[in-house]
Amino acid sequence: MTRGILSSSDWRRPRVRRTALGVHVVLLALLFVVGLGPMLWLAKAAITPTQDTLRAPLALWPNGIDWANLATAWSRVEIDKYFLNTVVLAAGSWFVQLLVATTAGYALSVLRPRYRKVLTGVVLATLFVPSVVLLVPLYLTIVDPPLLKASMINSFWAVWLPAGANAFNILLVQRFFDNLPREVFEAARVDGAGPFRMFWSVVLPMSKPILGVVSVFAIIAAWKDFLWPLLVLPDPDRQPLSVRLPALQQFVELDVFLAALAISTVIPVALFLLFQRLFLKSNALSGAVKG
Repeated sequence: MTRGILSSSDWRRPRVRRTALGVHVVLLALLFVVGLGPMLWLAKAAITPTQDTLRAPLALWPNGIDWANLATAWSRVEIDKYFLNTVVLAAGSWFVQLLVATTAGYALSVLRPRYRKVLTGVVLATLFVPSVVLLVPLYLTIVDPPLLKASMINSFWAVWLPAGANAFNILLVQRFFDNLPREVFEAARVDGAGPFRMFWSVVLPMSKPILGVVSVFAIIAAWKDFLWPLLVLPDPDRQPLSVRLPALQQFVELDVFLAALAISTVIPVALFLLFQRLFLKSNALSGAVKG
């Protein structure tokens, strides 16, 4: 029997049981308000006229719903163009981060080179370096990249390539690979699988949970990043939503701006709903080892 603050005899008392259930309901309501309240309010404000939002922020459409806010934000504010830029930046950052994290984690955990512990320590040490300290040298590298004669300023590569240097993702994937059954790797080697074949056909199929977690982290981080795209993408036509929306705030009405903000949250929310099961998936390795 699971132990708790209240014993089984206390739970049999109606007054104690009603009080505990009431506390549970209140806590759940508070979590709902704190967690989903801002997003629900933004969704409501996106289709509410400006005057209604200012006069009664919490009222549910006292003068009706204004669906035109979404169309105006999509066309007049050119949210479609900046939305596409954000999708391209997030997709490229996701691919680069996933490629670097899985290959580096595979090399450190499965291939196990001689200096594995030293390399892991070096990767871990980079987590203690504040990102602000690296901002200037990284920017100078993008302006004048080694072995290249052209600057990457105003290029999506200026955002994609630095995104791959994510030590947290590498260590996260390495830790997951460390827990994979070694019997599967030995069986693959006996069957003649080389390093690439084992990575593609054995390791990756068993790593769907961690791939989903890294994917969510990578895309959300790229989606909300502001400072770095602002520095390396000075051309407004190539900037993402996180950079353009603050710049456009003073030129559009409040209801249109809130509608643009609501549109910008669609992808992160959809990604969380899509990958939420992978965070809690516990049977990823079921059936991997028989006997």
